[in-house]
Amino acid sequence: MSATGTATKDTARSGTRRAAAKRSHWSAPPRPVWEEAPTRPGLAGKGIVLAAACLAILFPLWIVVVTSVSSRETIEAAGGLVIVPKDLTLVAYRELLSGGQVQRAALVSLGVTLVGTVFSMVVSIGCAFGLSRPGSVGHRWILMTLLATMFFGAGLIPTYLLVQALGLTDTYLALILPSAVSVFNILVLRSFFMNISPELLDSARIDGAGDLRILWRIVMPLSRAVIAVIALFYAVGYWSAWFNASIYLTDQSMMPLQNVMIQLVQKQEPPTGLGQQIKTGALSPLAVQMAVMVMALLPVAVASPFVQKHFRKGMLTGAVKG
Repeated sequence: MSATGTATKDTARSGTRRAAAKRSHWSAPPRPVWEEAPTRPGLAGKGIVLAAACLAILFPLWIVVVTSVSSRETIEAAGGLVIVPKDLTLVAYRELLSGGQVQRAALVSLGVTLVGTVFSMVVSIGCAFGLSRPGSVGHRWILMTLLATMFFGAGLIPTYLLVQALGLTDTYLALILPSAVSVFNILVLRSFFMNISPELLDSARIDGAGDLRILWRIVMPLSRAVIAVIALFYAVGYWSAWFNASIYLTDQSMMPLQNVMIQLVQKQEPPTGLGQQIKTGALSPLAVQMAVMVMALLPVAVASPFVQKHFRKGMLTGAVKG
């Protein structure tokens, strides 16, 4: 074969390959926008938006913290809230934690949060595990009853009359029992428990393990992520609750921290034991208000990072099927 013929065939093959590549290029469906490589302006825009969001969250918190540790003179010179720290002092925190109403309220909130979270988790996990077992007695009717409570409530007056009839007014149980169980949290736990392999549970039952042992040794260790998230939800709910105390408690010494903060910030009433110091100028009322706010925010801010690694997994429970 001559060199001219070989070159002609090579040229034809190259043209065929280019034509095929061109056809495949035009026939391929376009890629979605989110699969495209990010551009430099896009990355810069995302960074600016994230920075602005972080600044919008952290700047008010910075003002609250700085004002709480500022002296009366600094607050008066700034005309109110302090942005630039100067003459820092912990006198507001020292006085609040010296044994007055705020310290007692903080201990009440802490105790209610710990006891309430443990009680709510025990009830929710037990209920969710029972509802996740298809053979449990009456689980369908119990599930339908729980779902109905999400759409139909008794109302405030019947709930108050029930709490009063049970003799729970002016007791700490009134801060726990009326809001002890969340049906939504039970459904989230039930969904997670149902995704655990039935063969694993059956093998444990063959080995002689009972339901409580299976729950404690198998189900709960495999469900650490969702349990951590639900526990955080319950703890934040108990710590931030103020409504139950405002309608079920009349004794001011039993009030939790959130109610004391409402009394201090909205009603401008100083906590018991600090009124004279505020009147004499030893304490700034604004510094006391900001210090109480920091004390109310601190436990949640401290506890959140410890469950952050479980938060994403727990929140996505049941969101992806396949």
